[in-house]
Amino acid sequence: MTQICILTPDSGYEAFVPRAEDEFRALLGESVRFQPWIAPLCAADTIILPLLAWGYQSRGDDWSAALDAWEAAGMQIANPVPLMRWNTDKRYLFDLEAKGVPVIPTVFAPALSDADIAEARARFGDTVIVKPPVSGGADGTYRLAANDPLPNDERGKPMLIQPMMAAIATEGEYSLFYFGGAFSHAILKVPSAGDFRVQEQFGGREITVEAPTEARSVAQQALRAAPGEALYARIDMVRGADGGLRLMELELIEPALFLSHAPDGGKLFADALSARLTSAR
Repeated sequence: MTQICILTPDSGYEAFVPRAEDEFRALLGESVRFQPWIAPLCAADTIILPLLAWGYQSRGDDWSAALDAWEAAGMQIANPVPLMRWNTDKRYLFDLEAKGVPVIPTVFAPALSDADIAEARARFGDTVIVKPPVSGGADGTYRLAANDPLPNDERGKPMLIQPMMAAIATEGEYSLFYFGGAFSHAILKVPSAGDFRVQEQFGGREITVEAPTEARSVAQQALRAAPGEALYARIDMVRGADGGLRLMELELIEPALFLSHAPDGGKLFADALSARLTSAR
């Protein structure tokens, strides 16, 4: 019988992991297993969900090796390895944009320099956001206002540069959740006053909302443009200066699912997973 193996951080995030594990046990049953993503392979008769593999971005080589090992072993993964490999590097935004998905304007700097920032400011405005192509939880992400210097620890590194989206502060960031291709729920993530990061560790908060029609349209566009079908997905977006919604991220590896905001408490997620398990038998 196929079991469920949810991958967890190898270290850190101690304040968040127990709560997340309890939520998944309550939804999926006590037989669900948890193990660090860096540990040896889960048993052969399992389906792997890297939903708690937070922090993988700080161990890029190990993460790539883990993906290769799961693929070579033919492990059953909730979201296929090629899809996660593509989703690991945020330059996937360029792929989605090429397919017509409205994304946040983004440029890639192979070795970030003052000239790169000056060019981005000329295009996007005085305040810009810089972030690593492989990142999570706002790690290594900076807001640079007009007179802010380039942080020395990011100089010379490959980085993405984006405009500061004013709607983050005035409206918030929408997140829509899809399980088995079906819409589940939506939240609005709002940063604390004066911040631009919406994550809980930076004081952000979440509000249950009805997904705007346009948000669902953008989400569906992104899912159709992705190179594979996802069992679970979180689609983050924010309103641009023109009033239209723009994709920030398509999260297919370890997104927080905020199932407490789902009207069915996560049943759609559990059902989609159960259907996958049934089809694998």
